[in-house]
Amino acid sequence: MSTRVWWQGLVAGTAGVAAMTLAEKAEQRLTGRPDSYVPARTLERLTGLPEQSGRRSLAVNLAMHAGQGAAVGVLRSVMAHAGLRGPWSSARFAVVRFTVDQILENATGVGAPPSTWPRRELVVDLLHKAVYAFATGAVADALAARSGPGPGQRHAALRPGRQADAGPLPRVSRRGNGTRP
Repeated sequence: MSTRVWWQGLVAGTAGVAAMTLAEKAEQRLTGRPDSYVPARTLERLTGLPEQSGRRSLAVNLAMHAGQGAAVGVLRSVMAHAGLRGPWSSARFAVVRFTVDQILENATGVGAPPSTWPRRELVVDLLHKAVYAFATGAVADALAARSGPGPGQRHAALRPGRQADAGPLPRVSRRGNGTRP
């Protein structure tokens, strides 16, 4: 994976975190929902940091919130560079983002499975993850588009749809002297 894919993913993920945070703050003003310190408790468990009682450290909370979002953005960049772009890909990525949260929170014992959550809490969290996913996707797609179509898009241009008799694209040499469609 190229360095470009990594840095573009970190940029896209960071933009997604910013959009999600703005959406969360607007929602909290409307609903009166307090800040969540689940990210801080999760990072404390993952790193062995001492767990704080009462109000959690804002710095630890922000580190987990922003760091995780930036890191997961790399996966959306990989998707965009492969040719998985647009709203459908961002919707699929929203599921990935929510799943990453749940794996970390449940594996550390900080969270409970979403099926046990109050429905309103689940809907709010899913909406925030969707904001993150679509913002991250818009940035990742725009950055990847600067490199041209991805392999999947090039394949679809040759023969749209999933065809049993359509072979893969010709290989491209790492030195750049291979055949390109």
